[in-house]
Amino acid sequence: MNNAPLPFRLILASASPRRRQLLQGLDLPVEITSVEVDETPPPGMPIDQVAEHLAVKKAEAWNGSLAPDQVLVTADTTVVLDDPGTGSGASLLNKPTDEADGRRMLALLSGRSHRVITGVCLRTTERTVSFADIAVVHFRALDEHEIAYYVARHKPLDKAGAYGVQDWIGYTAVDRIEGSFYTVMGLPMHRVYAALRELVG
Repeated sequence: MNNAPLPFRLILASASPRRRQLLQGLDLPVEITSVEVDETPPPGMPIDQVAEHLAVKKAEAWNGSLAPDQVLVTADTTVVLDDPGTGSGASLLNKPTDEADGRRMLALLSGRSHRVITGVCLRTTERTVSFADIAVVHFRALDEHEIAYYVARHKPLDKAGAYGVQDWIGYTAVDRIEGSFYTVMGLPMHRVYAALRELVG
C-alpha cells in the first residue's frame, strides 16, 4: 500500500541515472522517458537563466500524454565559472566534447569555486512550473595526473563541467559545498518536493 504524502506518479524525461536515483527517493512511482533538444542557449541569454530555460524547453518538447495524477519532470544542470575580478565575464562549462576538453575544464575548476545551477520544470495536465537552484562548489587544487586519471577512468563526458560530484572527483577534490549537494548532483530535491506539494493544493 502506498502511503506516500503526495498523490502523484512521476515521469522523468532524462537519460541521467543520477536524476533517476534521486527522484526515486521520493517513494513515488517513477517512469523513465527521454527527450532531445538543442541545448544551445539563445543569443544574449544571461548564463544564470540557461539551466531553467533548457528544463522548460525539454518539458515543452516532450510529446507524450499525461494522466491527471502524473507530473512530467525535466531538468538541466549548468556549471558556471565566474570572473573573480569583476563578477562579469562568466563562463558556461557545458558537457565536454572529448577527453581533452574534459581535462581543460577540470584545469579551469582546479583550486577555484564555481556555481552549479540546476533548472527544473514540472508539468501537469493543468500547470507548468519551473525554477532554478544554485550551489557553490569549492575545488582544491588538482594536479595534471589527477585530472588525467579522472577523465580517463570515469569518462565524465556526459556531465556539465566534466565532473560528477557523486564519484571519485567529489570524494577527493570538493572541499565544501554552499547549498544542496543534490543540486550539484543534478536535481535539487528539496525544491522539487516543495513544488510538488504546491501542485497538490
